[in-house]
Amino acid sequence: MLDEATVALAAAVGSGVVQAAGTDAWLAFRSRLARLLGRGDRRQETVQSERLDRTAAELAAAGQEGDGPEGRGSEERSRHGAAWRTRTEDLLEQLGPDERAAVAAELRALLDEVAQVVRPVGGGVARNVFFGPAAVQSGDGNVQVNRFDSRP
Repeated sequence: MLDEATVALAAAVGSGVVQAAGTDAWLAFRSRLARLLGRGDRRQETVQSERLDRTAAELAAAGQEGDGPEGRGSEERSRHGAAWRTRTEDLLEQLGPDERAAVAAELRALLDEVAQVVRPVGGGVARNVFFGPAAVQSGDGNVQVNRFDSRP
């Protein structure tokens, strides 16, 4: 069984696949993720690359956030994000603790790199886990100052 942080990482990978598909970052992201999921097996790496390509093609056909032929972009994005989350969880569950930690570190590095190129669609919040009350502000160039004392 995976801990909460690892499950959150798998969810971030699912979101990362959906966000990276169709962008300039896609080829590098796809290649590295397929290599990680293939775990050194060239045939399995090819299978994962083909799956990722199908995902990208289906997302492109569905369009962005509901602007596809049947207004199903949002639904497709959710479906593919969940599928890649599950595939990532399955991989991580198969690994021993040391190997899991190493693969998790590689996944985080991959997500960090793609995050520098790809921005979440629609200004949404991505790669965050909240374990209590939270305030979220998004946008470009915003400045927010929070004080929790008696100063004005």
